[in-house]
Amino acid sequence: MSLAKAIPSGNVSEAVYRKKLIKRRKPNRSIYGDVILYFFLALIAMIMVLPLVYAVGSALKPLDELYRFPPTILAKHPTTDNFSDLFVTLGKSWVTFSRYLFNTVLITFVGTAGHLLIASMGAFVLAKYEFPGKKSFFKMVTVAMMFTGYVTQIPNYLILSKLGWIDSYLAIIIPAFASPMGLFLMKQFMEGIPSSLIEAGKIDGASEWTIFHRIVMPNVKPAWLTLIIFSVQALWNNRASTVIYSEQKKMLPYAMSQIQAGGIARTGQGAAVLVVLMIVPIAIFILSQSQILETMASSGLKD
Repeated sequence: MSLAKAIPSGNVSEAVYRKKLIKRRKPNRSIYGDVILYFFLALIAMIMVLPLVYAVGSALKPLDELYRFPPTILAKHPTTDNFSDLFVTLGKSWVTFSRYLFNTVLITFVGTAGHLLIASMGAFVLAKYEFPGKKSFFKMVTVAMMFTGYVTQIPNYLILSKLGWIDSYLAIIIPAFASPMGLFLMKQFMEGIPSSLIEAGKIDGASEWTIFHRIVMPNVKPAWLTLIIFSVQALWNNRASTVIYSEQKKMLPYAMSQIQAGGIARTGQGAAVLVVLMIVPIAIFILSQSQILETMASSGLKD
């Protein structure tokens, strides 16, 4: 709203109203309070970024600095030998680095896309439609979130074995589709969408898919961006050593873990492994974070 439209009619001049408006918007906090607030924010930011800085610094250290005591955060003589040695080691393996990377990217992309689509469609039905057994089904989803992957590992393996999906990409992709966390998260966000938006779409002749794709999904953008972050993190770091046996189908974290188990001589390569594995999840989080904050700040529809 512009200032001209906001000025009420009467004898109050524009200058007086401007002063009142600025005074009303001024936060009730002193400059010392701002200094203390920013100091604590900077302190928390430093604490949170310290592990990342230490991991990158360790990957750039030569072998003698990795075992120096007391340890240092940054490398005194930084070098990229750890990364070059890592790719040389992977290049000498029977399966190339590009193959491990392809397997990881394929499983992560397909698993995340399928999880997002299925969880969103299921959440839309649970949040905006009434049908018999709706509450019972959602209670089952909530209870399923209580069980970790270690508890369900044996039943999942038996089911995948009966389906003949062991030692295939489907053994990792299909279980990722059925993660209850995504359905729960999307359903809770979609309940906040005004029903009047959906009814207006139906009045305009929009189909169910159009309403879902053009109205619902844009309004729950923070939810599905958050879901993408968690799904990518889980799939990218999944070794899948219990369901994938063929070396040509193994994922990058499994190959990296074998390098880390190489002993003292590969300590530097092991530090480089951590940096390589955390690049993609951190990059996706950084790219999605700004969009999440922007969407949360600009949204807020109420029925």
